[in-house]
Amino acid sequence: MKTIKSILIIAIVTLSAFAFTNKTENGYSVGDEIEDFKLKNIDNRMISLSDYQDAKGFIIIFTCNMCPYSVANEDRIIALDEKYKSKGYPVIAINPNDPKASKGDSFEGMIARAKEKGFTFPYLFDEGQQVFPKFGASKTPHVYIVSKPNMKVEYIGAIDNSSRNPDAVTEKYVENTVDELLSGKKPTKTETRAIGCSIKVL
Repeated sequence: MKTIKSILIIAIVTLSAFAFTNKTENGYSVGDEIEDFKLKNIDNRMISLSDYQDAKGFIIIFTCNMCPYSVANEDRIIALDEKYKSKGYPVIAINPNDPKASKGDSFEGMIARAKEKGFTFPYLFDEGQQVFPKFGASKTPHVYIVSKPNMKVEYIGAIDNSSRNPDAVTEKYVENTVDELLSGKKPTKTETRAIGCSIKVL
């Protein structure tokens, strides 16, 4: 009897996980040109990449309020924006989660979190979840580095090689890629595995 109950519990948990997990595998690959998008920022303004006419490219990061991996990377995301925005590679953060599937990821929650942490970058709400599937993002955080003028994907993956502990970082994937691009070089490493929480959908 206990065995049957255990199997039922495992089955229910598994089905629940699939119900709230993005299974999209398609999306942009390194070398692809991305489409522009327009999403609402936490200041209620609509933001698109075309607004950044002087940018050399973008560090686009799918992140959220509730995922512990995203929370563990918030200071690193702020540091990336502070280091590279003035050099032409601003951070554009996007919350892809459906707030009905992840209660703490409402637009109001985003405003509160950004204020609490002092975000220096746009924090956009992917309302209706129209943007993240085009990218093929599956985790929070999930990074896409894009270069102008062709809006070409140069790198996809993690921020660095330590998903939770900043003191354990030995390789800074995003920094290395942007530094190479700013030096006119092709990125040495173009893809890594994004580690984080699955994007929540209904």
